[in-house]
Amino acid sequence: MKKILFTGGGSAGHVVPNIALIEELLSEGDIEVCYMGTGGIEKDLIADRGVPFYEIQCPKLVRGKSWSAWKRNLHIPIEFHRAKKQALEGLRQLQPTAVFSKGGYVALPVIAAARTLGIPCFAHESDYSPGLANRLTARKCKYVFTSFPETAKRLPHGKYSGAPLRRSVFNATRADARKRFSIPFNANVLLVFGGGSGSVAINNALRKHLKALTEKYVVLHVCGKGNCVESNLKNYQQFEFIADMGMAYACADLVISRAGAGTVFELLALQKPSILIPLEGQTRGDQVENAAYFKERGLCRVLKQDLLFTLPHAVDQGFLDEEMKQRLKNSDFHSGNQLILQELRNALS
Repeated sequence: MKKILFTGGGSAGHVVPNIALIEELLSEGDIEVCYMGTGGIEKDLIADRGVPFYEIQCPKLVRGKSWSAWKRNLHIPIEFHRAKKQALEGLRQLQPTAVFSKGGYVALPVIAAARTLGIPCFAHESDYSPGLANRLTARKCKYVFTSFPETAKRLPHGKYSGAPLRRSVFNATRADARKRFSIPFNANVLLVFGGGSGSVAINNALRKHLKALTEKYVVLHVCGKGNCVESNLKNYQQFEFIADMGMAYACADLVISRAGAGTVFELLALQKPSILIPLEGQTRGDQVENAAYFKERGLCRVLKQDLLFTLPHAVDQGFLDEEMKQRLKNSDFHSGNQLILQELRNALS
């Protein structure tokens, strides 16, 4: 039986799309899967899925021009050589037929090792602007699938597919979700979350304005591990993590989130009105580009992080934005899972 080794990590955005494809393959049973990554978030997210996991240690580029960043990056060549050696050992042990990369710093030594062994490689780029790992490995891959059609034209071997999306996010109904969270069917529900580990800025801004917001809306707040606070406020429910985000999405009338590509494409596929608060200054600017792309098409609203003090007004405007809701209803975003998996099967046959 054919076997695909998945890799990618460093953030949930590099892992969750892999999980979407892994779940499809496990349900169909025609291709075996395994995973190679670090002991970070990818290991935690893969742990309970019964997928063989091979751990390696990988160097990560420290962005910035400070002396400490420059000094830290001096060690990357030596650490990369060590990581590639570990990846070679893992690939020889797991013996995959192909490697599928979702990017992130862990992907670089894995792709390099796979090419050394003559194993065909594939990748997927979620963001409008290609990440460093995919830019560096694109020529080594048979295809680099993309979520945005424009991105495929910017990468060697680029192929537009759409975004890998978890099937589970489409399974819940509004009625079941309202029952799950004990919310009246006709209440206006605001869902707020800030990525895999939460967002301090979003959490703080929301809690600062909770009294005003909960007078009008039921607020579901996914705040991240260790970030819950004591509260007995009516119409406010907080969670460190919600395993079944499909239920949370189905419950929501308006969503506030960061602008990671995986989250944005889930919201678009579900036709959920949203206010995106892109992360700025800590990344290459991919979330800003993602948010701007869909704002220009009228499919979301955008609130800059330094304007979070206007959150109550932004939420009110989001609930009232009928034009956005209509544009979402007329849009046609869907999962790219089947196209990606079909291309993989064709290449492996």
